[in-house]
Amino acid sequence: MPQKKDSDIIKVMNDERYAVLRERMVREQIETRGISDRRVLAAMRAIPRHVFVPEAVRDSAYEDRPLPIGEGQTISQPYIVALMTELLDVGPEDRVLEIGAGSGYQAAILGRIASHVVSVERLPGIAEGAREHLASLGMTNVEVVVGDGTAGWPAGAPYDAIIITAAAPDIPRPLPDQLREGGRLVAPVGEDRVIQTLVRLEKAGGELSLRSCGGVCFVPLIGEYGWHD
Repeated sequence: MPQKKDSDIIKVMNDERYAVLRERMVREQIETRGISDRRVLAAMRAIPRHVFVPEAVRDSAYEDRPLPIGEGQTISQPYIVALMTELLDVGPEDRVLEIGAGSGYQAAILGRIASHVVSVERLPGIAEGAREHLASLGMTNVEVVVGDGTAGWPAGAPYDAIIITAAAPDIPRPLPDQLREGGRLVAPVGEDRVIQTLVRLEKAGGELSLRSCGGVCFVPLIGEYGWHD
């Protein structure tokens, strides 16, 4: 039997260390703060966050904070990812639209639960990085496309759920029309580019009901129906 190379041994050791840190992240940062959906917790335990961050900050991958991923973008704090996923109430048959792929981490979490995820990213380099991260995990049910996410992705509509992972001054006008009846939308919204309100919308009878879910801080959503550069 061939012996393992030193690099293989180091990788195994790192994987084991990251698994311990990931379990601690779920227990101490997420469960203790009220996230109880078993599907969400299982996805947070399964998806390795360190794969989605640059090597320079990889040792901080499981800390309770956002991290830079380049081009002025960030990967969201683990708790916020879990909270938004739980609010979205995604099921195994659902089709999900994500606005703002970023690193691909939120899409990967959703992809562990949903049937299919379309993630729209306006920055081609960031989109390519997300595709690479997702491919490294063998995720084939998450599609990353380049475009103006504020216009949604009509080609795949209607969606059971839509999540916006950047801050919009208001819900972009095209998105509710791309929601299926009974669909949910979760987004950070507010005229302040620093602090926003996380909101959850549900579509019933063609009408939207809105619930506020606390303060958050996201990078701005740039596009025709969002902020402008």
